[in-house]
Amino acid sequence: MGPLIVEAFRYNRWANLHLLDVCAGLNDEQLAWTAPGTYGTIGATFQHLLSAEQRYLWRLVGREASLNEDQPFPGIAELRRHAESSGDALIEAAASVAHDQDEVYLFRNQRVRMRPGVIVLQAMHHGNDHRAHVCTILGAHNVEYGEMDVWAYGYANAYAKDVDEAAC
Repeated sequence: MGPLIVEAFRYNRWANLHLLDVCAGLNDEQLAWTAPGTYGTIGATFQHLLSAEQRYLWRLVGREASLNEDQPFPGIAELRRHAESSGDALIEAAASVAHDQDEVYLFRNQRVRMRPGVIVLQAMHHGNDHRAHVCTILGAHNVEYGEMDVWAYGYANAYAKDVDEAAC
């Protein structure tokens, strides 16, 4: 697809891992928190987000899903392992999938013709949407989760650096 979408999926992976690391410090009761207008509990939201990433990968590159939101909650450490794996695979898929050639996919139990770019964009949107849900729940319970916008990603990965004005 191109270097910008690849960078966007690097951000997606980083943001998932950042937020999972925050949630690793929560106990079972806290992982069961929810808030009005969100998907569900913190644990269920992450399990859904990462299960969906695996379904997007199945559609894009035929990679079998190993996580499903209908399964019992596997714990944050296991979800982090899934986030690393699916994050890496989405980065690879974003770099290699031809976005402008229609393909036939199974979608909502029927065969649908669509461009792979739609699936790639849905994966990006879906991750942002559900991470926002988790942040809403954490914020409602006064749990700090740090900066995780794209600017924070840039600084965390040394893609953005403060410049000493005297050196300019």
